[in-house]
Amino acid sequence: MLVLMKQGATRAQIDAVLGKINELGMTPHEIPGATRTAIGITGNKSALEPGPFQMMDGVADAVPVSKPYKLVSREVHAETSVITFPNGASIGGEQLAVFAGPCAVESRDQVLRTAEVVAKSGARFLRGGAFKPRTSPYAFQGLKEDGLKILAEARQQTGLLVCTEVKDTETMPLVEEYSDILQIGARNMQNFSLLEAAGKAKKPVMLKRGLSATIQEWLLAAEYIMSQGNYRVMLCERGIRTFETATRNTLDLNAVPVLRHLTHLPVVVDPSHAVGIVWAVPSMARAAVAAGADGLMVEVHPDPSKALSDGPQSLTFDAFAKLMVDVKKIAPIVGKTA
Repeated sequence: MLVLMKQGATRAQIDAVLGKINELGMTPHEIPGATRTAIGITGNKSALEPGPFQMMDGVADAVPVSKPYKLVSREVHAETSVITFPNGASIGGEQLAVFAGPCAVESRDQVLRTAEVVAKSGARFLRGGAFKPRTSPYAFQGLKEDGLKILAEARQQTGLLVCTEVKDTETMPLVEEYSDILQIGARNMQNFSLLEAAGKAKKPVMLKRGLSATIQEWLLAAEYIMSQGNYRVMLCERGIRTFETATRNTLDLNAVPVLRHLTHLPVVVDPSHAVGIVWAVPSMARAAVAAGADGLMVEVHPDPSKALSDGPQSLTFDAFAKLMVDVKKIAPIVGKTA
């Protein structure tokens, strides 16, 4: 159920509704809006009667939420959520958020060189994996804490915000210490212990779509995070596994308008992991912006031929700079700036 407060409802009236929900043994979720506050209710085992809430002072209405995901739904929060940062960067608003950097942190020189270039080209976020959960146990697994320290140094030098993957609950506190955004990778999309831990974290979370996940499964995974109190969540479409073998995965650009209709969470697209072929990445990145994505995540490497992870899909510095020129032309058509 969603309790809609009247415009101008007082703090005391809002607190009274929160208190009543707690008294009933359920969890309230206060959701400020542009003109009024809404309060989502989770934890109920059966349908709630709206009458007791509708009679409370300051309440405009109490309405049921039809979707199985509650807090994620536009029924609960009509406006698109905007995740803001102290340096002025944002995700979900008029800015097109661009995350760029190597798949894996390999060395200090590699990351610092890449960070300088992507910042100069207009990106506001640095991506790079310090903990790398890989399909093969023999593949490069990342530099771990040393990699996190390198990312933090790059942030200090360039002002870019750091987005890096959280592999498990054990290392989450360490990643949270160094990172600005916690990324939950495709293989962990339904790691429910990790989702709940991310919901208790103090940093925004980027939730990547699982390899074979439906949109509803993906949104319910986001609900796990939000149900624990962390409402700063964004979704990242990174391609799904289909019968097609011409590309690494199949980029589901249908997901962008569908998600924009179903959820208020910002939507980011990762064309690098989706197609896995460097010459196809710019085309799909441009298409993602045109489809209405709130952000792009692109892999960039100083020498892709020597990359320890995902070299075949990583853009060179020149290719990334060219892509940003194109993106800045497309973004205004869909109401974005880049």
